[in-house]
Amino acid sequence: MLRVMTWNIRTGGRDRDGTDRLDRVVRVVTAQRPDVLALQELRGFDRGGLLADLAGRLGMAPHLARSCFGQPVAVLVRPSLRVLSAGPVRRPFHHAAARVAVATQAGPLTVFSTHLNPYSGGRRRMEADWLAAALRRSGGPLALLAGDLNTLDPTVDHTARLAGLPALYRRRHLRRDGRTVDTRAVSRLLDAGLVDLWPRSGGAEPDGLTVPTRHGGAEFAAMRLDYLLATPAVAALSRGVRVVRDGDADRASDHYPVVAELALTAG
Repeated sequence: MLRVMTWNIRTGGRDRDGTDRLDRVVRVVTAQRPDVLALQELRGFDRGGLLADLAGRLGMAPHLARSCFGQPVAVLVRPSLRVLSAGPVRRPFHHAAARVAVATQAGPLTVFSTHLNPYSGGRRRMEADWLAAALRRSGGPLALLAGDLNTLDPTVDHTARLAGLPALYRRRHLRRDGRTVDTRAVSRLLDAGLVDLWPRSGGAEPDGLTVPTRHGGAEFAAMRLDYLLATPAVAALSRGVRVVRDGDADRASDHYPVVAELALTAG
């Protein structure tokens, strides 16, 4: 069984007031022991050896994608998995997108880590189209898109949840008419043939909410913004998806991590 985890660790695991959350981040990841880890919001991880230090503490090999405007993202891989190729998705994402292909006995598994634009639904839609194109070019039959998509689930009515948000944050999730919920980014990825693993393999919790945590998140209502979207071949191998809650996960970030178990073996 191969375990994949995605997590937005908020501003590199450190707050503006000097609070360092990286020890909590390490404890959560260590407890979950993912084989492949997609991380977002890695502020400062593209300099000073911070990424190498974190990867060393986790016993994983890091593959970073730098950001044009926002914060880097990365995919980290256990040494038991052979990396076939790795690199950034070269488009002007607000944050970034990283791609890593690993060998499995069923063929190469390509994992993308990404973090879509938090401010503009139109930009998120464009970024989703870039990702769909990257998946067509290099994803192959076994591919998984993991990350903070900053987009609400198109299959759920979000009216009541959004009504409680301050107007500044509510606008981020609405179309230009100020009324229609903007779910276009996830819809584009589903239309491209990807499968949302949560409704297919999620546990007893009905909504799979990933924000906010007890650490904070004034810009959130109770939402699912973090996704694992897979090609049909990977979705067929999914044996469970869960949101990691409680303990250090409550205070390590403003997002909870999401973990999937896949019936794949290292090749």
